[in-house]
Amino acid sequence: MATTTTGVAAGEALLRVEALALHYRTRQGAVRAVDGLTFDVKRGEALVVLGESGCGKSSLARALMRLHPRNLAHHGGRVWLGETLISELSDERFRREVQWSRLALVMQASMNALNPVVKVGEQVAEPLRELKRWPRRRALERAAEVFQRVGLPLDFMARYPFELSGGMRQRAVLAMALVAEPELVILDEPTSALDVLTQAAIMNVLKEIKRDQGTSFILITHDVATSSELADRVALMYAGELVETCSAERFFTAPAHPYSRMLMESVPRLHERRRPRAIAGQPPSLLDPPGGCRFAARCPARFARCAEPSPAFVPGGGAREAAGEGASESRHRVRCWLHAPSGGGEHG
Repeated sequence: MATTTTGVAAGEALLRVEALALHYRTRQGAVRAVDGLTFDVKRGEALVVLGESGCGKSSLARALMRLHPRNLAHHGGRVWLGETLISELSDERFRREVQWSRLALVMQASMNALNPVVKVGEQVAEPLRELKRWPRRRALERAAEVFQRVGLPLDFMARYPFELSGGMRQRAVLAMALVAEPELVILDEPTSALDVLTQAAIMNVLKEIKRDQGTSFILITHDVATSSELADRVALMYAGELVETCSAERFFTAPAHPYSRMLMESVPRLHERRRPRAIAGQPPSLLDPPGGCRFAARCPARFARCAEPSPAFVPGGGAREAAGEGASESRHRVRCWLHAPSGGGEHG
């Protein structure tokens, strides 16, 4: 098996996250936006993080990138990138050795991510000049290469952000994230404000980059249809927790968690006569989430055990998979008492 420069063999976990938490301080108390997430991303893999607005998806991106707000109450857990325990690095080392160079982020609202008074080409080249100390000319040459890679005309390098359309600004922000050739790129709702044709064009660019360069992606979105274009695996978030992780094929055809099934039933289907069904109710407050299953109040399959603390995170195939069957789904995990063979399972 081929080995990368970081010592991680192709196909092995590039990113490993254990018990990641990010809580915000408010006058009412701590908001537990990210509350003990454990997952991994393989090299060359695209993990899609799905969930309703307010479930903690964007906070997950901030936690991984250490983009802490001023009202930070708690940031914990362990994160490995390759063989490096990046969660133990000092802020300065993390900024110099990880941010943009190995781990990059494409944020929501691309216009807000660009400086309105600096030309786009200079902004795309900036990570190379700041972090790698490249001379301006060399950095701009690399920026030109990435402009072409994401489908931006080279003359746009001399333009200001306000002179670009929304789709072109999104491509520019993507170019900024890719310019230093990071191993993993986090995409936070990269197509949410774009028209359907521009969304398709952006997703095609991402698929080409993934195929040609082997870049790993974490795509954060609430758009099930768009996510299916890129996903190798899906992680579904609900109220600050992960409730299911599995292959994209499994998730889009036969999800295990009741929330996953209801989410898929809410999506319109082109060739089906059934009408989409809304999910009744509201997510719980993250100021004081319930002690048992956080989806229980909205779940039609709830039963007495759902009120017990910390529902199990178990193999998605239940007892059969735990016994060794379904090896292709060995990474399928679901946080639901319905799938616990004997009411047990690993917690976290």
